[in-house]
Amino acid sequence: MFSVHVFRLPAVLVFGLGFLLLIAACDQGEPHIKVDLSKRIQIKAQRDLDSLTYAYLPQYSHRVSFARHHRIVQYLSAQTELPIRQVFPDSFAQHVQMVGEGKIDISFSNPLVYIQIADRFQAQAIARTVEQDGKSTFRGQIICREDNKAIQNIQDCRGKRWMAVSPTSAGGYLFALAYFQKHGLDRDDFQRIEFSPGPGGKQEKVVQAVYLGEYDIGSIREGTLDLMQDRVDLSAIRILATTKRYPGWVYAVRPGLDAGTVNRITQALCALDRDTHEEEEILAQAHIQRIIPAQDQEFDPIRELASQTGVKWRE
Repeated sequence: MFSVHVFRLPAVLVFGLGFLLLIAACDQGEPHIKVDLSKRIQIKAQRDLDSLTYAYLPQYSHRVSFARHHRIVQYLSAQTELPIRQVFPDSFAQHVQMVGEGKIDISFSNPLVYIQIADRFQAQAIARTVEQDGKSTFRGQIICREDNKAIQNIQDCRGKRWMAVSPTSAGGYLFALAYFQKHGLDRDDFQRIEFSPGPGGKQEKVVQAVYLGEYDIGSIREGTLDLMQDRVDLSAIRILATTKRYPGWVYAVRPGLDAGTVNRITQALCALDRDTHEEEEILAQAHIQRIIPAQDQEFDPIRELASQTGVKWRE
């Protein structure tokens, strides 16, 4: 009778021998490549690299931004035969930064943000909007609660808590600040001034904060209350003052975009025709009556207003 002896090697020893064999095999093949894991790059999809980007300053929520502008983006792509996609900065500051970094090709912003990206990064104004009321200017509003008996006029805002949209909001801060200064109130006259927190939805948050009594007064752009009619009881909100009108919202392109592309985008925007049913729907969805050509100097009144009020825009 034959006997068979089976030798069982410990698992650790087997793994070690396998690893040594693998090292030996590698030594006979390709040379070693040293990988520095501290240096990484973000790989983008080809479509991202080839698309122009379009951003609406996030004064409202991303949902509202998409609902209002996705058809304009589709229209622009079709008319210019250029791939264009909408991107969504979380804040006014991020919008400015992304233009500076070349991550936003087509910017739609308020005029205060426009003079920032123009003077800091040489963005170029190409068009401006005509509001639904037929005017190419817009204004801000100062609101309080209807039942706030302590505030009956603008002077009563002294010592109160003020929530504004953003330090770079035109209708939601700059215009209101100029209005207060004209009536003898400056920043130091308020108990505190704070700005709408978190990403997007800046205008809505101001209305909600006043409605909930978290702040005594708020400053918003005209038209915001209409957007809020399904979310708050607007009869609880009182419009305390309405500011002067100033130059309206701006389309601008980043520096370095070639002239032919800029020309195609400008022509397509300004060709939107409200007498054509489909294009009238596109404009109405964006809350715009029409789009007209624009040049940088048309926004000098905003530069003067920012200087007058002490709002910095070049830093």
